[in-house]
Amino acid sequence: MPKVYLLAHTPNPEHTVAAAAKLCYSSSTISELNENLTNEKAASFVEMLSKIGHESPIEHASFTFGIEGVSRALLAQITRHRMASFSVKSQRYVREGAFEYVTPPEIEAEPEALEIYKEIMAEDQRRYDRLAEILKNKHIKTFMAEGKDEKTATRMAEKKAIEDARFVLPNACETQMVMTMNARSLHNFFRHRCCARAQWEIQDIANQMLELVSAVAPNLFKNAGPSCVSGPCPEGKMSCGKAKEMKEFYRRLKNNG
Repeated sequence: MPKVYLLAHTPNPEHTVAAAAKLCYSSSTISELNENLTNEKAASFVEMLSKIGHESPIEHASFTFGIEGVSRALLAQITRHRMASFSVKSQRYVREGAFEYVTPPEIEAEPEALEIYKEIMAEDQRRYDRLAEILKNKHIKTFMAEGKDEKTATRMAEKKAIEDARFVLPNACETQMVMTMNARSLHNFFRHRCCARAQWEIQDIANQMLELVSAVAPNLFKNAGPSCVSGPCPEGKMSCGKAKEMKEFYRRLKNNG
């Protein structure tokens, strides 16, 4: 199942945000911004920003996550959040030998569906391996005919073969990534992806991320989560109708249970 790690973040993220906010509302010089900025004052500034909707100062805090055990289908969704940086395991350069894959809970819960799913994954692996083998042998001959030695030709052929063989790999194929977002982008991400209507895999990732950042910057993410946590649900007739339960769930999540 998906696993998220908080790899790095802006040191003292709430102080950094508060110092940036002070600059907007004070005549202090930059060297004076952090003077007398206690944890309590930093928390107060962060709360003020939330109340007045002044979001730009929170962009100065960034968080870097390691995410593993997710599908390529998840990758297609998460990279829609373009105010972020991504480094993803490459199927072009990394051969998928006995690839791991993600199994949706609904499939896992149904024995017949699970059996079919496993058969499909095994067949995908066989097809991928066979395609890679055929293409690799072809490319070795081509490169050697061009004058490359056997070792060099084999190395080059391997890369070129898996570059095309990867096209048969499924969305279920497991991948991993490093992702960095600033706090403002994270708030937007949580509003959309913590929602009960979000796809299960990205909601799981979003919940883990929110729990991690809340532990290091609780005031900065006090009101983070799906829209219904801090205001009305924007989903209209598509609402899950469980705003009260969602508020309680995210209260406990951000307070580590």
